[in-house]
Amino acid sequence: MKTLICALAVTAGLFLAGCATPETRIRQNPAAFDRATPAQQELIKQGKVAIGFNEELVQLALGVPDRTRERIDEHGKQVIWSYVNYECDDGMILYRGWYHRGFGYWDGPHYAYFADYPNRHERERFRLVFRDGKVVSIEQET
Repeated sequence: MKTLICALAVTAGLFLAGCATPETRIRQNPAAFDRATPAQQELIKQGKVAIGFNEELVQLALGVPDRTRERIDEHGKQVIWSYVNYECDDGMILYRGWYHRGFGYWDGPHYAYFADYPNRHERERFRLVFRDGKVVSIEQET
C-alpha cells in the first residue's frame, strides 16, 4: 500500500511539474525577465540561479521557496530561502516545493494534507542566502 501511495504521488507530481517550469513563470512575469541581463536570462531558462540574483529573478528560475527565515549577525540581516523535497522511506520523491500546497488546506496552526503520508521525510535540496536583496550564498546537493 505504501508503494502505491508513493507511486500515485510521483505521478501527480510529474503531472504538475509542467505547471511549475521556468518557462511558465517567465510567461507569467515577462517584465521581470526582460530586466535580467542576457546571461541571467539563460540561467533562468535552465532553472538555475547565480550570486547577485535578486528575489524576483530567483522566483523566475526556481519558483516560490518552501520556507523562508531571517538570520541576523554582526554583518546585518540575511534572508534564507529553502527548497525542499518530501520523500517516502525509500527515498522516492513524493513531491517538491509548492506542489504540496495543492494537496491540503490550512487547519489553524499547521497545514493539513488530503493524502496522509505517515512516513514522509523532508529533505532540503537547495538553500539561498540573500543580503540586501541579492543572493550572496548558494547551497545545493551535488
